[in-house]
Amino acid sequence: VGSSPVLPCPSKSNITMVTWKISPKAEGPCRMGYRSDQNKTDRTNCSDSMNWKSQPDQDPALEIKQVAIAHEGSYTCEVVAAEGNFHRTLHLTVLALPRLTVYCGDDGSPVCEAAAGKPAARVSWDLDSKSTLKEEGHDNGTVTVLSKFAACSTNVTNITCIVSHPARDQRKSIAC
Repeated sequence: VGSSPVLPCPSKSNITMVTWKISPKAEGPCRMGYRSDQNKTDRTNCSDSMNWKSQPDQDPALEIKQVAIAHEGSYTCEVVAAEGNFHRTLHLTVLALPRLTVYCGDDGSPVCEAAAGKPAARVSWDLDSKSTLKEEGHDNGTVTVLSKFAACSTNVTNITCIVSHPARDQRKSIAC
């Protein structure tokens, strides 16, 4: 989320036409096209965040500015050139890094929250414990994971929550 990915399309010499057919999961389909004989680009139902990376006749790649979860879906590029017709279908999956918060619960036990991650984060502690784990799914496809540390002894002064996620691993310590 928030990056600006560039989706490649077969780049050929003497491009006659390029069409991007986009089917995001959260929104309706959109199309972007280019015709070299008219040196014209056209778009139908595409958000302003999607555009050609550069001139479509030189590089027909698609750039998505500030990608969001709503951009997830299927992207098909079709190129008509002197050498023939070419197409490539890409499936865009968007990762959302969870917001990590560590705090002391009402009973004094450490609590670790990995909020709004996609996919759900794996939460653990640097010390063995019988921690409780709770997951809450959200409408946008993200998941919040909450882990409460259950200390086996009262000698624990500092504990670290470890959050594993495909976007990036995170660690945060607390003393309760």
